[in-house]
Amino acid sequence: MPPSEARPEIVALLCDANFQHFRETGAWSHRDGRPFTPEEREAVFKATRADLEELKSQHSRYLEYLQKHEEASEAIQRFLAPFMEQLDEKNLGNAHTLMTEGERAEFDRLLRLMVEPARPFTPYTF
Repeated sequence: MPPSEARPEIVALLCDANFQHFRETGAWSHRDGRPFTPEEREAVFKATRADLEELKSQHSRYLEYLQKHEEASEAIQRFLAPFMEQLDEKNLGNAHTLMTEGERAEFDRLLRLMVEPARPFTPYTF
């Protein structure tokens, strides 16, 4: 395996590590509180630069997702504003009829972000 490739099993362990707990106690644990097994500790101590870069990349994408999730209600209002301006009777159903298929897909995406709870950070999801 070339050294530049991240190893998914190591990245998954790093994604599930409770780093705050590690700093406080010096013991590795999973985010759900389970301690790392000796094998898991050994594996994360062998993490390469590529593994750590992949963890950083995945965490950055997750933070971007959280920001979009938080901003969804404002984003949907900005998205709907041009449609509402065109209407005499301003309601969501009338605005929806003005949308193209692509605009409806974007509306649905924003609506899902707004109403669904934020997903937890998990490896290879974001």
